[in-house]
Amino acid sequence: MIDKSDLWIIIIVMGLCSFGLRFLFLGLVGDREMPEWVLRHLRYTAVAILPGLVAPLVLWPSATGGQMDPARMAAALVTLAVGYFTKNVLAAIFTGAATLYLGLFLLG
Repeated sequence: MIDKSDLWIIIIVMGLCSFGLRFLFLGLVGDREMPEWVLRHLRYTAVAILPGLVAPLVLWPSATGGQMDPARMAAALVTLAVGYFTKNVLAAIFTGAATLYLGLFLLG
């Protein structure tokens, strides 16, 4: 069990670090034009972060006790395929969700 004072110290330090990082970009650099190479790399932020958030939920879902599930894997593959071929985020999300619910209905 973590001590309450240690917990509050961690929360305060993390808050200060979060504020400092945001202030660096918004307060110090916010009124200046960013270089083209920075803007080019920032376009890929969501593409890099979203799979990192979703992959553990597909490969080790807590709903199944950490075991891989065919319904979730099929939904992830359908979402990936629809997103790749149509370049439409909403179509990918909705077809992936429909595949997940259909897979859970048929397999569950």
